[in-house]
Amino acid sequence: MHLTTKNFPKLRRLIRYESMKFKRAIIVECDPRPNYQIWIKFDDGLSGVVDLKEFAEKGVFAEAWSSEEKFEQVRIDPITRTLTWGIGDNEVDLDPYVLREKIS
Repeated sequence: MHLTTKNFPKLRRLIRYESMKFKRAIIVECDPRPNYQIWIKFDDGLSGVVDLKEFAEKGVFAEAWSSEEKFEQVRIDPITRTLTWGIGDNEVDLDPYVLREKIS
């Protein structure tokens, strides 16, 4: 008999279940810091500073963060629970999972 997950249906279900698990990334607090850095806290207690300077002059962020004053206007979107800048069609945000991985 060749050993595969096909021969072990419970194992196959367990592997599928485990692969569906992921870390939640729900931001509950944020505090902008100088030089395009931001302190973030997630609902599971993980918190720390993320350096976003590398994005400050790129793509949509170049306009949204044209000054540190604009960067400091960050807020947490009540639906997506991620960091957001701007209003309406000019709104930009960052993926909370990426931010979670960048915490120092």
